[in-house]
Amino acid sequence: MSYAIIRVGGKQYKVEPGQQLYVDRLKDDAGATFQPEMLFTPEGDGSGLTVTARVLGHVKGEKIRIGKYRKRTGYKRHTGFRASLTQIEIESIGKGRAASKKAEPPQVAAEKQVEKPKAEAPRAAEGAAALPEGYAELTVPQVKAAVSGWSREQVEAAFAYEQGHASRKGALAALEGALKEEEG
Repeated sequence: MSYAIIRVGGKQYKVEPGQQLYVDRLKDDAGATFQPEMLFTPEGDGSGLTVTARVLGHVKGEKIRIGKYRKRTGYKRHTGFRASLTQIEIESIGKGRAASKKAEPPQVAAEKQVEKPKAEAPRAAEGAAALPEGYAELTVPQVKAAVSGWSREQVEAAFAYEQGHASRKGALAALEGALKEEEG
């Protein structure tokens, strides 16, 4: 018997070809076909296998009545709820092209394409050389205690490190204070 476990709308379903089921409302129109994310098949790791499903229509679920009652106060409230569902039919489980990943929002895609300037790499290496030995392992109280014995170059390198990597507020404040003391 051929079956698969798929994920649709954040929920998992065990499906077989020809099976109809109700899932949380999908954006696809009636008659559209789609390939849900496949999690498991008994035939192996699932490479090369896809599940094809067709949207049959959009429906409302059974009405659920919700009642609240508090004794001896006369308090009674009733309300109802009907879930928005989509009826789908599993057309096939078999070999085919893999489902395409959902498109990322344009802003996320643009952020991934932006490359950092290559000029930053040498500066980071210079800053790492100027950092006090073992700085990355220091805690904020240790940084506050040790900052008075560092050179200006080491303090500036540690400040740049905190801004780029750790962003620990206490360490940033201690380093800023040390820089201001040297200036004033």
